[in-house]
Amino acid sequence: MSRKKKARKLEAALNRQHPQLPLREHSEPVARALTQRWRCWLVPVLIAFVTFAAFLPALHNEFVNWDDFENLRDNPHYRGLGWGQLRWMWTTFHMGHYIPLSWMTFGLDYVLWGMQPFGYHLTNLALHAINAAILYFVAFRILRLALSGPPERGQVSLAISAAVATLLFAIHPLRVESVAWATERRDVLSGLFYLLALLAYLRAVERESRGRAWYWGAVGLFACALLSKSIAVSLPVVLLILDVYPLRRLGGSIGWWGAAAQRVYLEKVPFGLMAVVASALAFLANAQLHNTASVEQLSVLGRLGVAAYGLSFYLWKTLVPLNLSPLYEMPAKPDPWALRFIQSFGLVLAVTAVVVGLRRRSPALPAAWLAYVVILLPVLGIFHNGPQIAADRYTYLAGIGGAILVGAAQLSWWRAGRFIVAGSAVCVLVGLGVLTWHQTQVWHDSEKLWTHALATYPQSSLAENYMGVSLAERGKLAEAIEHYQRALQIRPDYDGVYYNLGNALAQQGKLAGASEHFRHALRLKPDYAEAHNNLGNALADQGKPAEAIEHYRQALLIQPDSADAHNNLGLALSLQGKPTEAVEHYRQALQIKPYYAVAHYNWGNALIQQGKPAEAVEHYQQALHIKPDSADTHSNWGLALAQQGKLAEAVEHYQQALHIKPDSADAHNNWGLALAQQGKLAEAVEHYRQALRIEPDHADAHSNWGLALAQQGKLAEAVEHYRQALRIGRAGRSNTTSRP
Repeated sequence: MSRKKKARKLEAALNRQHPQLPLREHSEPVARALTQRWRCWLVPVLIAFVTFAAFLPALHNEFVNWDDFENLRDNPHYRGLGWGQLRWMWTTFHMGHYIPLSWMTFGLDYVLWGMQPFGYHLTNLALHAINAAILYFVAFRILRLALSGPPERGQVSLAISAAVATLLFAIHPLRVESVAWATERRDVLSGLFYLLALLAYLRAVERESRGRAWYWGAVGLFACALLSKSIAVSLPVVLLILDVYPLRRLGGSIGWWGAAAQRVYLEKVPFGLMAVVASALAFLANAQLHNTASVEQLSVLGRLGVAAYGLSFYLWKTLVPLNLSPLYEMPAKPDPWALRFIQSFGLVLAVTAVVVGLRRRSPALPAAWLAYVVILLPVLGIFHNGPQIAADRYTYLAGIGGAILVGAAQLSWWRAGRFIVAGSAVCVLVGLGVLTWHQTQVWHDSEKLWTHALATYPQSSLAENYMGVSLAERGKLAEAIEHYQRALQIRPDYDGVYYNLGNALAQQGKLAGASEHFRHALRLKPDYAEAHNNLGNALADQGKPAEAIEHYRQALLIQPDSADAHNNLGLALSLQGKPTEAVEHYRQALQIKPYYAVAHYNWGNALIQQGKPAEAVEHYQQALHIKPDSADTHSNWGLALAQQGKLAEAVEHYQQALHIKPDSADAHNNWGLALAQQGKLAEAVEHYRQALRIEPDHADAHSNWGLALAQQGKLAEAVEHYRQALRIGRAGRSNTTSRP
């Protein structure tokens, strides 16, 4: 029997056994359904993979001094998901934002990765790749609704167009700031919930009466988007735009005010109420920064000019994504009659006129343009705050409509020339991917970031300032000072630069010059709490504790929750012989900042002053738990143990201190004291000698060496060391104090 006859016989037998399931009639539709489902998920998975690959250099990036330090590196409050951390996340307006869900993801990052930047960047990148996959489904549905018609526009064509639209959004260089900058987790997280809310809403409309669960899902997802970043407030208006086109639930034959239209409006009430609450919270959070431009600083016409500039700037950078920068600095006094603002007004009016003229022929144009404007409206400068006139990150949601519009155009052109359209799309996407790959590396570290910013826009006082801060942190103080000076040449009234210049001079030991720059910063900004605090530090280091205390108190009047000012005030009081008052300020510093190693360290020092070495040891333990590599803490712990007569244990801590910091003069001095107490005067003298080799003006080492010589009967030599100690003017002063 031939193979074909056997197959037909087997098929007939199966049909006789299962007449309700004819093999040929049912297997092919099932196979097609499985194939379609496989295709349905294959495309978004590939999109997510390509997106992840385009941003891969971000995984090597560090934290940068453009908010990452304040939000992540130096902020202990988010580290973990315990009750204390969660309470802080849900009640804080830190850095002018209310973003509890974003903070929770950072808390999870800390649990998983500690303080390794790799993990934080991996989460950002994973969220963006997921967003790309979700956007594919959103784009597919919108394109299917907008372009239903001829059979050639089948599932495959729609899938290709949706994929192109998604990749145009996902791997565009304008997305780099939101993905490669750790702080901007809030963009990709709010984007995730925003896109899911859009998808749920579209599903709810598709299912009509059976879509209530999807509708309330969209409401809940919108709430999550707002709790990730308030920029998502645009969603209710975007949903109304979708109701007009492509859903066609408003306008046209349906009308604007009939019963059906009223139901559509009523659906938006929960969305609108949440948007109002989120806007109020965002306003309260931003008000704490006091950086909103007043009408005197930025006129009404100036605000309109800035808004027009933003709309045209983002359009241009979308089309030609070159010379992107982390900072596009706002002019000190924006002139609305300047050429760039007039050009921006002209471009916005021209685009609007074209869109209105083509509204009947191409209703997608007004829908996309209006959505673009609405999404950008909160950041266009009408309520301007911050130093920027524009920012790449603001396009994260605003870029979606334009990308889908291009996808629709690509679908319309597909029949005219498939190979040309496909080839052009591939070339554009590859070009965008290459630009994104390179732009992602710009965010590798602070110095590279600001070097790029200054190469792109050289006349930026803010970029010069941050470049100086980057260099100062690496100990390149002379280079940092050069950048601060250039910043002041561009903008002579920049109070923050005077403050940073004062810090650099203080690190160089030029305390008088540092004090003058802190005073200049305070003349420009009298309520500059940090400048009061650091001026207090400079005065304390010049031996003027009373003046220092006055500035610490001023800092605390302006900023009562300044842990640094409390710690420094406690230190100054301790140096004045008031350890009891000092302890109270250390206690307040630790209530504000529980993981403050320096405050624990100084509290321990104050307890030693009070003759309570056992209690001091507890605080040194806490300090080392937070900061294990502190040589000074080990040294002073040894001092506390020595005061309790535990000399062998004390020596172990001195050894630990010198292992961490071989050039610690204090550790050598204290070890010498322990040896002297054991009667090992010759060995003690050797450690005093080492201390003075490291720090020739170490008065305590001179004094202690003199005491050891006196005990050995070498009075003349002892007197010489006492004389040296008195000359330095620090005889008897504790070397166990510290400021941040």
